[in-house]
Amino acid sequence: MENTNSFFPTRKRNRLKDYDYSINGFYFITICVKNKISSFGDVKQSNVFLNEYGQIIKQSLLNINNRFSCCEIDYYIIMPNHIHFILNIENKYQEEKCNVSEIIRVFKSITTIELHKHGLVNFKWQRSFYDRIIRNEKELFHIRNYIEQNPLRWEIEKDNPENIDLY
Repeated sequence: MENTNSFFPTRKRNRLKDYDYSINGFYFITICVKNKISSFGDVKQSNVFLNEYGQIIKQSLLNINNRFSCCEIDYYIIMPNHIHFILNIENKYQEEKCNVSEIIRVFKSITTIELHKHGLVNFKWQRSFYDRIIRNEKELFHIRNYIEQNPLRWEIEKDNPENIDLY
């Protein structure tokens, strides 16, 4: 879709318009590896086995609250080509409010640099990320279950090249 006022195409807005992503609450985040390249390990018998790069992602994810005291990781799963996590933001006493986009920007930057240092020199995250504002306890419960059961679904996913014969 072309914008007549600009050389560049108009992109679909990823974030909810006029929403303040620094508001206290839970956010469901998904970040994918560019081109869905499996970089972080493997799933066998519904269990995730992280490789060296997956361990770097795990450490960086669990250290988010060291960099941003306003947030913590509630639940997470690191899959071979993407990660899901619930980010809990609490901007109570901070002088500067942190927001979801800034946290993800820093996380993606740090992990990319670390992965490049450890030999995964062509690694790239997919542009942007998926987010969902978690609105209530019921939704939080269902998203936690989704995260927990993600490895179970991996083995039967249509997009997983190993399962192409199932369809």
